Amino acid sequence: MAEIPEHILRRSAEARAKAEGRSVEEVLAELKGEAPPPPTSAASGAAPAGRDLAAEAESSGVPQHLLERAMRARAKAEGKPVPAAGGGAATATATATAPKPAAAPAPAVPPGVRTQRLLTVVKAGAIQQVKREPHDKVNVWPHLLAIEFVALLACLAFLIVLSIFLEAPLLEFANFNEQPNPSKAPWYFLGLQEMLAYFDPQVAGVIIPGFGLAALAMIPYVDKNPSVRPSDRKLAIMIFTFFIMAAAVLTIFGSFFRGPGFNFTYPWRDGIFFDDLKAILE
Repeated sequence: MAEIPEHILRRSAEARAKAEGRSVEEVLAELKGEAPPPPTSAASGAAPAGRDLAAEAESSGVPQHLLERAMRARAKAEGKPVPAAGGGAATATATATAPKPAAAPAPAVPPGVRTQRLLTVVKAGAIQQVKREPHDKVNVWPHLLAIEFVALLACLAFLIVLSIFLEAPLLEFANFNEQPNPSKAPWYFLGLQEMLAYFDPQVAGVIIPGFGLAALAMIPYVDKNPSVRPSDRKLAIMIFTFFIMAAAVLTIFGSFFRGPGFNFTYPWRDGIFFDDLKAILE
């Protein structure tokens, strides 16, 4: 160990003593291969510590006041009493080199348990950049027009098959001298004709249809719910059901329950007085 300078050897001993919780003198004696010194109190070890400080200052070439300042900084960092300048340097050295109590052992980790540690917390916005908000809209082409085109083809095929099995010949030319009794409008106008039996023509032909069309046009402004689920559109379903049921009831009454003179009759007793239905039933 003769070739290693004293100040380097002592610095190594201080680092090792701090890591192992032992005194610097004991570690230094172990590095030199000498017998460990007997334990001394702070009071009795003040003089040797002062001599060591002076010896270290002479061997390392560092001024003693700088070593005293380093000792005070080390004592302040370790939470120990900070010695005064000059005479208290030996006491600070002895206190700093006193053996530290051994740290309590860490609790044993149960087998099969993986220990983890938190590195950092990163906000989601810094990683996930949402450039476009999701929405429930689709393009007209091809999503909407493709479905409507398929529905159009299905209706066309149904009408072609119906025309093959159902005869619908044209009637003879109209003769104003021979009018059928009852004279009924086509089925899509039978609802209006049925209302003429209850109301004045001005009311049945102008006011009620006009208010009905205006009410249908106001539905989007009354019910502004953007949802497409039937369970969320109770108001729209209620309005649609009212209109469709009213039109269906008036059309059924005009088709089956009106006989000669457009009087009320029972179809199961007097028969059906509607030419289109007669052709289908015959």
